[in-house]
Amino acid sequence: LQQRRGIRLSAPAPIQVTVRDALNQALDEELERDERVFLLGEEVAQYDGAYKISRGLWKKYGDKRVIDTPISEMGFTGIAVGAAMAGLRPVCEFMTFNFSMQAIDQVINSAAKTCYMSAGSIAVPIVFRGPNGASAGVAAQHSQCFAAWYGHCPGLKVVSPWSSEDARGLLKASIRDDNP
Repeated sequence: LQQRRGIRLSAPAPIQVTVRDALNQALDEELERDERVFLLGEEVAQYDGAYKISRGLWKKYGDKRVIDTPISEMGFTGIAVGAAMAGLRPVCEFMTFNFSMQAIDQVINSAAKTCYMSAGSIAVPIVFRGPNGASAGVAAQHSQCFAAWYGHCPGLKVVSPWSSEDARGLLKASIRDDNP
């Protein structure tokens, strides 16, 4: 009726979603969509993630799909890479990307280069996820940014979202990609 009288209605205000919630939504949707997807990392299950990215996912999907690991980045990254090579789609979460340096051999030499070294016959559908760069209160050990370094490694696709919409879409696209 208001439109017939020439009154213009403004669009409803968009719902603001935090990056944390956007990442959680993306993980939830992909875990539900594809049973091969699973999440592993330190504190991702019972604690709901160090930054609460995986909040509620362990309760919804259980121990086989959301897996707490020991503080051993080299070990759980190797497990995730092997699982990806076997046809699963792991999301390997680092509490901070500074800790990915403990698993640099698995990230670069096992995951990133496998497609090239196998002439494209072996896919490695894995996502390495976590916060990267400076943050308040985490000191020098946790404030380095490795995006440019990883971006120069053949076989890795590196994304750095700007907004919650970017974070959600890029995580979903990354999980669906057949290589790291």
